[in-house]
Amino acid sequence: MIKEKDGKYEGIDRRVFLKAGLAGTAAAVLGLGGLAGAVQSGLTGDFAFPDPVYRTLGRTGLKITVVSFGAMLTPEPEVIRFAFAHGVNYVDTARRYMNGRNEEIVGRALKGHRGKVYVATKALASSGTREAIIRDVETSLKALGIETIDVIQLHNLTGKERVFGPESREAFTRLKAQGKVRFFGVTTHTGQTEVLNALVDDPDRFFDTALVGYNFKSAPSIKAAIERASRAGIGIVAMKTQAGGYETGALGAVSPHQAALKWVLQDRNIAAAIPGMRNMAHLREDIAVMGMRFSARDKRILQRYGKAIAPYYCRLCAECEPACPRGVRISTINRSLMYSEGYGDDRLARLVYNKIPAAFSADACASCPECTAHCVNGLDIAARMEKARKALG
Repeated sequence: MIKEKDGKYEGIDRRVFLKAGLAGTAAAVLGLGGLAGAVQSGLTGDFAFPDPVYRTLGRTGLKITVVSFGAMLTPEPEVIRFAFAHGVNYVDTARRYMNGRNEEIVGRALKGHRGKVYVATKALASSGTREAIIRDVETSLKALGIETIDVIQLHNLTGKERVFGPESREAFTRLKAQGKVRFFGVTTHTGQTEVLNALVDDPDRFFDTALVGYNFKSAPSIKAAIERASRAGIGIVAMKTQAGGYETGALGAVSPHQAALKWVLQDRNIAAAIPGMRNMAHLREDIAVMGMRFSARDKRILQRYGKAIAPYYCRLCAECEPACPRGVRISTINRSLMYSEGYGDDRLARLVYNKIPAAFSADACASCPECTAHCVNGLDIAARMEKARKALG
């Protein structure tokens, strides 16, 4: 087990290659035709799977791996199961991912590993009543094939209102009393500073964790809110750590994604990151970061990567939205484009985009002679909305 002390790591032997273990796993995995193409590139050559590094998830007391598993994009259970077999002990999914199929995939991966893996999932963002939330959780339990969800989360908060919603609190409290959930959390892409501060200012300290979009492009206000929440005992898990995960030619054959992940993990207020790992190649790249330090070279890589993605990467701050007379959901539309352009997942992009009411979608921009919304980071909002209309509408 790797121990972390004063920002340093003890007990790492990166020259220990797990050839035999990998070969056995590869044989089993590649026997499943649907997965073979997805993982084959990630199973060639030496594979150094680092010993797990743990941090504590706030007041929950759970010791979780600093690189944990974001399962949203993972189409097969074998990659997740392989991560579990090598010490990754926290997985994040949601009721809505893949229209419910993602929880089923995670459930299959959990077989034989449940006793050593913590499971986080989310109620549907549209579920606002006590009954609907309870129904979501019971559906999730069945899909996952487990009796208790370790962290149940309210999905996609954009402000403080839902933090104090009585219906969700009543539902979560009842579910906990029934032994169906253990800890309560929230997730947020937009309005994150307001959401995090509301969690801290809540006199009941009802929520234990927050899943927050956080990367090297995040505003200082988000970093400060994360620090405040962490000091208050709220366990912070980082998502969107790769700043869109775009492929660019700016770095040649060098990938920026390990550097981006290391940037996040250098922040001691982050308990874990959950990069989305679609296949074994993603797993190899991301999991290797455990125990690594953020270096001067990483900083240079991110500077070049950040410059390359500046014309199309939205930081989801939503500061532009008040200036739009039609109330267009600019940040959500840009997040949809990110799923398509960066993640390469058009299905997910359309799923998110199609949940935006038509009156607030990019279609509403077509009748405006000039865009009045201004991006503080220089993004061409009119051009991005035009692209969304063509690509996602």
